[in-house]
Amino acid sequence: MIRMKRHLALLTFLFIAAACSTKEEATGAASDTELERLSAIAARVEIIRDDFGVPHVYGKTDADAVFGMLYAQAEDDFPRIERNYIWAIGRLAEVDGEAAIYSDVRARLYMTVDEAKAAYASAPAWLKELCDAYADGLNYYLAMNPSVEPALLERFEPWMPMYFFEGSIGGDIEQIPLEGIAEFYGNASAAQSAAPAFDGVLNASNGFAIAGELTRSGDAMLLINPHTSFYFRGEIHVVSEEGLDAYGAVTWGQFFVYQGFNENTGWMHTSTRVDFIDEFIEDVSEVDGELVYRYGDEMRPVESYDVTLKYKDGEGVGERTFTLYRTHHGPITHAIEGNWVATRINWDPVTALTQSYIRTKQDGLDGFREMMNLRSNSSNNTVYADSGGNIAYFHGNFVPRRDPQFDYSQPVDGSDPATDWQGIHTVDEIVTVINPPNGWIQNANATPFTAAAQFSPRREDYPVYMAPDPENFRGINAVRLLSDIEDLTLQGLIDLTHDPFLPGFEQLIPGLIQAYDGAENADPGLAEPIAALRKWRNTTAIDSVAMTLAHFYGINSVASKQAPEGLSQMERVNFYGTESPPADRLAVFAETVAMLETDFGRWAVPWGEVNRFQRLSGDIDLQFDDEQPSVAIGMGNSDWGALADFGSKRQEGTKKLYGVNGNSFAAVVEFGDRVRARSILVGGQNNDPASGHFVDQVPLYANHQWKEVAYYREDVEKRAIERYTPGRRN
Repeated sequence: MIRMKRHLALLTFLFIAAACSTKEEATGAASDTELERLSAIAARVEIIRDDFGVPHVYGKTDADAVFGMLYAQAEDDFPRIERNYIWAIGRLAEVDGEAAIYSDVRARLYMTVDEAKAAYASAPAWLKELCDAYADGLNYYLAMNPSVEPALLERFEPWMPMYFFEGSIGGDIEQIPLEGIAEFYGNASAAQSAAPAFDGVLNASNGFAIAGELTRSGDAMLLINPHTSFYFRGEIHVVSEEGLDAYGAVTWGQFFVYQGFNENTGWMHTSTRVDFIDEFIEDVSEVDGELVYRYGDEMRPVESYDVTLKYKDGEGVGERTFTLYRTHHGPITHAIEGNWVATRINWDPVTALTQSYIRTKQDGLDGFREMMNLRSNSSNNTVYADSGGNIAYFHGNFVPRRDPQFDYSQPVDGSDPATDWQGIHTVDEIVTVINPPNGWIQNANATPFTAAAQFSPRREDYPVYMAPDPENFRGINAVRLLSDIEDLTLQGLIDLTHDPFLPGFEQLIPGLIQAYDGAENADPGLAEPIAALRKWRNTTAIDSVAMTLAHFYGINSVASKQAPEGLSQMERVNFYGTESPPADRLAVFAETVAMLETDFGRWAVPWGEVNRFQRLSGDIDLQFDDEQPSVAIGMGNSDWGALADFGSKRQEGTKKLYGVNGNSFAAVVEFGDRVRARSILVGGQNNDPASGHFVDQVPLYANHQWKEVAYYREDVEKRAIERYTPGRRN
């Protein structure tokens, strides 16, 4: 009954919207109701599902294709679409309770709903059409599927994408800590503000671009290998008669392929460490009852406005009103020793959405560079390849120009005009690599100064804030593997990605063995486990006992927190192999062996017995159970340098490790006369356990067998399992 009431309410709203709409009159639409208008759009869209459930969406116009794209996404995982927008627009507390309210405060600090509506209104006509299509596709899905009960959002609005415009995990705003916001605006503790919007963590990604001189076909290749929360993105192919033909990964609820390819170009994003966020300490005082802040010789007014936010309170709803503050530097996000601090990030939603969408329609390097010069993709690096044989790398994109006399890794004096950003660096000024003579480019969230071997950019040529990224084990592994490639095929690139060697143990394990061999009274109970490690070659495999020992020893070593502050992740791991006291190494290893014996009845446990994939439900908050079926995975963790990452850990109530992040969507692409690609998606395309595409890709995932991509229409037709227009699926 509740679902039927929601359905009737939505239809009533759609009817009223149609009666009040001027858009319908302007376009000359013949429909008498909003539902009929949406049905007419749906009739111009065709969705073909292939044998893995991947939706291939075909529309007359780009807007038609976006309409179908959002409809198909909602069929596959509406809860994640809704959750992303509940978080992005600042209404998380209405679902998660008052503990989440400072996430909502943060969203409204950077943009109010009225400002989002104004941004939408200011967008160019073509972009507004896509935003309209986004909302229309989701609203039509809800109208045609009354059994779907939203957690909160019963209607989607075209201004909502202004809050969720980039596609990376959380985007820039997630890097603003909630603790300071909670303390400043609510005198709340950090624990009260802990309300993560996403179901995983930001950890790692890999992108490789290979020139044709190193491939068997003579064509350029691209590895697209983001490491994200499992199920954070789906796989999709979206085509229009206006030149759109993009395939790849889409962040649930967005209307552009975030990482993927078209017939001529491919793009892969890795999270960057470029310094693009700055904190400005403001000199705030009160003059004649008004808050002002000093800026040079001026006293400027502090902008303030009230925001009322709702929150779930048991079975009811509570409200809290906050007075929020901004200076020209940005919102006030926290205080340091009583001084207000404004945090400035890139917040230009119209330009960011423009760049995110037109990226998918480029046909060569010149156009791609022109698109990159919009400079609104702040949290990502980009690895690129194309059908013209070009390969390229862009380290970051939005990079503020700063006065080098100041240390922007620390808060700066906002009252000094010299600390202000002095524009944005052009693409030609940032760290880039174009067609290096070595024939390959790599980035694994590490320094760009090893991206192309000896042809990499030089650190001394750039300001520190452009590339503070340290090296990591995956970067070292990538350089090792790529330095020897020749005659590469798509399968060879997949095999390279799954190379089992883990450089993170190169110092850690020999350091342990050295400690054992040098001990005066070595524990004889550790002799056999040490012998297993002594014979090991730092490679992961399902049947490897040494991998289990090494992984848990590494995890327990890092958890001991004995390493000095200020070390990078790689330096910290190596510290435990070379600089920690030998007695401490042996103590941690003894604890590791005892833990395995207690939890599994023996220390000699093969890696696949403890390292597992499990998907019991489509819930966003994943649950795991050692007693329920799961699948052995031989992949390792990126912390140890695994390129193909399986981010597994113990979950509540489990002894085994279960994957929650890492290889999610991945693809290899070859740009010849006809583009060819293979891909893999963790679990499957659909979040419904009753779907045949809930876990159908697990055997392929576990065995490193990536599926052939159907890109051209004739190939899609050959593999078509379902064909329908939105709202008319059997």
